[in-house]
Amino acid sequence: MARTPRTRWIDEGLRTLGAGGPDAVRVEKLAESLGVTKGGFYGYFADRQALLDEMLDTWEERVVDRAVRLVDAGDSGRERLRGLFALADGDVEGLMPVELAIRDWARRDDAVAERVRRVDDRRMDYMREQFADFVEGGDEIEARCLLVFALFVGRHFVSAGHGERSRADVLRAATDYLLED
Repeated sequence: MARTPRTRWIDEGLRTLGAGGPDAVRVEKLAESLGVTKGGFYGYFADRQALLDEMLDTWEERVVDRAVRLVDAGDSGRERLRGLFALADGDVEGLMPVELAIRDWARRDDAVAERVRRVDDRRMDYMREQFADFVEGGDEIEARCLLVFALFVGRHFVSAGHGERSRADVLRAATDYLLED
């Protein structure tokens, strides 16, 4: 009988986290969603906390390491940032619900909050390097990095309309503005 791969447990855990927060990530429920028994879980993970830790590791790898690998082929900081913004905008892996759930979880768990700080610092460091390619001055670079983060996370909480403009048009204009010399 074939075993359910470790990555399927982690991916299902991340999907469940994004849909219902950390309390929704339960071994029995994951096994049910995967259509398997929970016995296979313990071949990979010592306990639920071990799964949660690996889920956070996987989230970090995908939103930092993988994202950087995907955009680092750009010829300039501006191109790499444009690629990064497109990745965040497209969210083909469905990571935004996970991102928001982890940020909410971090409000109640100091270890998760520390992880989010580390991930955010890594993201900021990467953006600083890219903006430094075409923006002069540390204050300007830091302001743009903060605005990118506010746009990336905050846009999911803003319900305001944009008059005749679509949200996509306004986001495109905002990213163009951030990428100006």
